[in-house]
Amino acid sequence: MIGRLIELGGFGVEAAATLTRNGLLRPAHPAVLARVVEAYRHFDATPAAGVAVAAARWPDREAVVDEDGSLTFAELDERAAALAAGLHQRLGVGPRTTVAVMWPNHRGFVEAVAAVSRLGADLLPLNTGLAGPRLRGVLRREGVQALIAAPDLPPVEFDGPRVGDLDELVRDGAAAAPVPRRPGRLVLLTSGTTGAPKGAPRRLSLAALAEPFVSMLATVPVRSGEPMLIAPPLFHGLGLLWYGVALVLGCPVVLMRRFDPEAVLDALATNRAGALVAVPIMLQRLLARRPRGLPDLRVVVSGGSALRPELATAFLDTYGDVLYNLYGSTEAGWAALATPADLRAAPDTVGRPPRGTTVRIAGPYGEEQPTGEVGRVLVGGGLTQAGTGLLSTGDLGHRDGRGLLFIDGRDDDMIVSGGENVFPQEVENLLARHPGVADVAVLGVPDEEYGQRLAAYVVPEEGATLSAEELRQAVKGELAGFKVPRDVEFVPSVPRNQTGKVDRIKLVSQ
Repeated sequence: MIGRLIELGGFGVEAAATLTRNGLLRPAHPAVLARVVEAYRHFDATPAAGVAVAAARWPDREAVVDEDGSLTFAELDERAAALAAGLHQRLGVGPRTTVAVMWPNHRGFVEAVAAVSRLGADLLPLNTGLAGPRLRGVLRREGVQALIAAPDLPPVEFDGPRVGDLDELVRDGAAAAPVPRRPGRLVLLTSGTTGAPKGAPRRLSLAALAEPFVSMLATVPVRSGEPMLIAPPLFHGLGLLWYGVALVLGCPVVLMRRFDPEAVLDALATNRAGALVAVPIMLQRLLARRPRGLPDLRVVVSGGSALRPELATAFLDTYGDVLYNLYGSTEAGWAALATPADLRAAPDTVGRPPRGTTVRIAGPYGEEQPTGEVGRVLVGGGLTQAGTGLLSTGDLGHRDGRGLLFIDGRDDDMIVSGGENVFPQEVENLLARHPGVADVAVLGVPDEEYGQRLAAYVVPEEGATLSAEELRQAVKGELAGFKVPRDVEFVPSVPRNQTGKVDRIKLVSQ
């Protein structure tokens, strides 16, 4: 990737300056450079290339830190190569094969994805919470021929082979696996909060990744070799994206099977982590604990779901100007990024698009919406599913006079009540600020008279006394009357998936 960046003319100069500042672009022995070129030539922009390059450049540096200890990049590369050979010899995995990996945040996940991509097979990271008919449906629909699943996960009804003992496969991998003629695809599943998760396949190239990657590093000051704790599941686009960044930078990655706020704070301090990747609900749970002194923590990246403005401000006030808000989708990839300065100026913004990415606010007929007007958010660039053209994120948003992007809600969440358009997120944000509200979700529900009406599901703080009328009056005091929820239901919790998005199906059925 480094060589490709330098080839890009004027942008190459900017890229070289950025990568030098981040500690990535440093002199290397010709033999090391030869191994780097060979890795990218064989595996292109895949986890296999990332691991092989890191092993060539920093063989003795820690690659993964988890509950079982740590692995260096050289050890990780060696195990991935042996595991790939075992998968090929025992299961016949290779090009035109789809392999699903179902593993929590642990070295087993990174070993498996590196091994699969070494073979040129299509890689499908699976949500570890999937089970039953929904899981069987995904495996069948995506044409999975082999499943690599952690041995402690529940049994899976699957017609093909399931592998859980990676050590056994590593021992089987005596002969080297063949090098693929071209890289396999990465198939990411959508969140599935409103229906069955769907696969979004893509095959990324170094050329497509170059501009957004350098733009990210120019904005987010992560450094080569600095430990990074990735809290969201690696099977999700946010976790996998930042694992890729960590690989390229040679950052030790701290992984934990389950998110526990006290354990995360301990791990940040113990490993002197410079970066934390999290989803908003995780940041909220961290803030609920007594603040820790974390002098090494310079970057906190939030993504995966909407970052409420009051949470952004509270986190900045507690831990300093370290918070970055990343906006994107499984299909569109990374679309915008808000810096700490952006969040101080406008806590509800998602920032600006990176270089190499186009964001357009489209009206009903595809026309560009003027500043301040709400429209569909369309994204184009190297990280989109198709790689070309403009792709809808499914969100509605607008830009302000400074060029900052704001997300007003999901296109399918917008409700029409009595002829008026209502974005539930605006009401959610207001209620979340109300004293005594621990969590809230606002949805549109069918209504015979108005077509739809707003329903608020509220989790009270422990010991708080709230009434439905009190919350309605709070909304009425700041927003138009048609935005006041007619239904206010108090619930013990708002069900969310592992990336913090509200599970609407579970919410309305509880």
